[in-house]
Amino acid sequence: MSAQSPLKLLCVTAHPDDECFGFGGALMLAAERGVETSVICFTDGQAATNRGSAASGAELGKMRRHEFGASCKILDVTHHELLDYQDAQLEFANFSDTAAKLVERIRRYCPDVVLTFGMDGAMNTHADHTMVSAFTTAAFHWAASPKRFPALGPVHTARRLYYNTTNFFFPGRPAPLPTPWTVTLDVSRVQHRKFEAFRAHTSQLPLMEKFQSFFETRAGIEVYALAATPTPQPAEQTTDLFAGL
Repeated sequence: MSAQSPLKLLCVTAHPDDECFGFGGALMLAAERGVETSVICFTDGQAATNRGSAASGAELGKMRRHEFGASCKILDVTHHELLDYQDAQLEFANFSDTAAKLVERIRRYCPDVVLTFGMDGAMNTHADHTMVSAFTTAAFHWAASPKRFPALGPVHTARRLYYNTTNFFFPGRPAPLPTPWTVTLDVSRVQHRKFEAFRAHTSQLPLMEKFQSFFETRAGIEVYALAATPTPQPAEQTTDLFAGL
């Protein structure tokens, strides 16, 4: 990896705080090795149960946009962008139009690796997470196809698509149907910063407090499933999202 051409990682999420809770360790480890990291978040989280001091949805959205930026700074994210989709309504978005927005960004950012949720909806089986997985998966493939959205820039073939998955379930919550992982990341060295990034989401601190002891015993590991590559290959267990790139 040369200084002139760093590897690039794109992470696509649904709500502010997804970037740290689900992907924080991967983002920080990538940044440490000189990878250019970008995060795209679809909504500003106005439908959240925890609302901090916000008196309205718009006020909560503004608060959570600021929290998202603060968290991305802690995670050493190179670029972050928060789109204007409505929280808890992504399943009703026009699929082609929405995926096209990601196609344009993939072609513009030219990531080597793309991270997003699996189709299970992640740990809280949220429909927004499932839809982000679907949009991102389609965009990963369509960005590489000259037949899809030719007006959105030169085709770009990213080299790996990974789904964030899990090796545990939340107690007392409906269990997802997770994708078996192929990558196990030891993020224990940056775990304290992962918590720091979550605490930047001050409106969501009641959630952190509720599950903190549970997080602390399990947050040193993140697991991902290799979902797509440009070349046929067998699935293998690794400890590095960028192995061989």
